[in-house]
Amino acid sequence: MSVSDPTNTVATPLDTLVRREGRRPPYARMAELATEYEVGQLVVGLPLGLDGNENDWCIEVRSMAGRLRERIGVPVAFVDERMTSVRAESAVRASGLSRSRRRQKGRVDAAAAQLILQAWLDNPGIAR
Repeated sequence: MSVSDPTNTVATPLDTLVRREGRRPPYARMAELATEYEVGQLVVGLPLGLDGNENDWCIEVRSMAGRLRERIGVPVAFVDERMTSVRAESAVRASGLSRSRRRQKGRVDAAAAQLILQAWLDNPGIAR
């Protein structure tokens, strides 16, 4: 997860929330964070295929975002997240952290969330 500053200029990563296999997403925690940070817009990465088409995972993501929208009561924008993890891994590698800290999965996920939100902040017209 990531949040922007009050001017909607800069995205900042938050701690990564973990969805345990076979379990629902952590909606309650996401709603708590949305309230804490006074979220007025959700921006969700959409895992399109490399060909740019939606796939089964996109259906799952859209469903999760819809449930979160109902719970929080704010609009949702979707941003193409293709190649975000690759860019996030590069950014984490370049951060100067030790190898063991760079390899922490949550670090790359947080950087990816930051990149997705920053892309939307820089160009809100890219929403799908």
